[in-house]
Order: sequence, then C-alpha cells, then structure tokens
Amino acid sequence: MRSARVVFAASLAALLSLSTIAAATTANAASVHYAALGDSYSSGVGAGNYTSESGSCKRSYNSYPYLWKNANSPSAFAFVACSGAVTGDVLNSQISALDSSTTLVSLTIGGNDAGFASTMETCVLSSDSSCLNAVSNAEAYATNTLPGKLDQVYSAIHSAAPNAHVVVLGYPHLYQVPGNCWFGISDTKRNAINGAADTLDGVIAKRVANAGFTFEDVRGLFASHEICGDSSTWLNSTTFPIDESYHPNASGQAGGYLPAMTAGA
Repeated sequence: MRSARVVFAASLAALLSLSTIAAATTANAASVHYAALGDSYSSGVGAGNYTSESGSCKRSYNSYPYLWKNANSPSAFAFVACSGAVTGDVLNSQISALDSSTTLVSLTIGGNDAGFASTMETCVLSSDSSCLNAVSNAEAYATNTLPGKLDQVYSAIHSAAPNAHVVVLGYPHLYQVPGNCWFGISDTKRNAINGAADTLDGVIAKRVANAGFTFEDVRGLFASHEICGDSSTWLNSTTFPIDESYHPNASGQAGGYLPAMTAGA
C-alpha cells in the first residue's frame, strides 16, 4: 500500500511539473511582441498566398514570419517586410513598427542594396563574362558600401526596440553545382552567383555580430534543395510573375527559413 502511495505521489509531482512547464511556455509566448521586417525573402515573395492588405509588398501567409507566428502565438505581431526593400526602406518605412514593447525582431536585408535582381538578370540573359562582371560589382558593393548601411539599420532597430532580441537571417545559395539541370545558365555563372551569396552572408554575419544580434545562416538548411538540387527544390527558378524568380517557394520558407528563425528566436 505504501509503495502505491509513493508511486501515486511521484506521478502527481511529475504531472504538476509538466503543467508548470506548459504554463510557463504559454506565458512566455503570450509576452512576445514580434515584428518582422525586411525584404522579399522575409515577406515571402515566391511562396504564394499573399495577404490582401500587402499589395505589391507581397506578404505571404506561407512566409516564415507568419509560420512562426502561427506556431508560437505571440501576443503582438507586426509584419511589415516588403518586396524590393533596401536598407533605406527599413529605416524610412519599417522601423516605425517597433517600440519599447517589442521583444522579438526578424529580418533579411542587404540583397537588394547589392543589386541582387539586376545581377540575376544579367547572368540569365548575358554571357559568362558579363555575369562575372556583374557579380564582381555586387560583391564590391557588399564589401565596401553595405556594411555602413547595415550598421545604420541595426543601430536604428536597437534604438527603436531596446528590449528586443533581433534575429537576422542570411541568404541561401541559389544553385547546386554541379547539379541535375540539363538546361539553364552555365556552371560558371552558378558558381559565381553562389559566391556572391557567400560574400553577402559573410558581410551580414560580421555586422550582426558587431551589433550584438543573432545571425542565422540558411545555406546549410537549403543544401541539396537549391535549383538543380538532388532533392525537392525550395527555390523558384525563372518563373512568372518574374519578380518571384530566385526566391524561396512555400517549401523553402517552411523547411529552410522557419527552422532558422525558430533556432534564432
């Protein structure tokens, strides 16, 4: 009889402990005020199912900010990421979503400043040498000019939301090289484009570290899921609408960016 009482007491204690943990988790989630800033990789361009209010910003219900919000039920959610955004847009149009009550911020930014769209257009439509020149110019901008712009953004975020944990996510490689694509651009171009992503991510990671924020690298998560990859592709190749080309699809947001955001948050 005494043994049964001991077992019962131990079971009750375990249940109470689990209840306490669950209650604490719920309370923590309820206290989160989350703001998602940034460019098209954060708004979810290419993932479809866009919110009616977002217009040309193309904020998707399949984007990692929305998926994280749905999984964690924060008490407040501000989603202002926008297609085509550059660092100046974050400073001029998105920072206003933050205040002292904001506890979590996420963003991707820098790719458009470095000329991602025009570089891809050159690489798809022009010769190898033209592509390599465009990539070289983008890398030079990322190395020499972008750091100061990122510093301005990160400083502004810290000033507007001094109590927030900030997660900055990087950009994936677009191509697996060599891959299983029989058509499309050359491996020379693909390697150069991937190299530009490495340069951009390296610059962002350094500035994020200097700001005291958290950097999440998505390149490993996208490995083998790039265009021409061995597994299901998480990135759009050339597609229509054309602005959705070379962006994560719904699988890329759910399988690549959401786990990175979850790890960083």
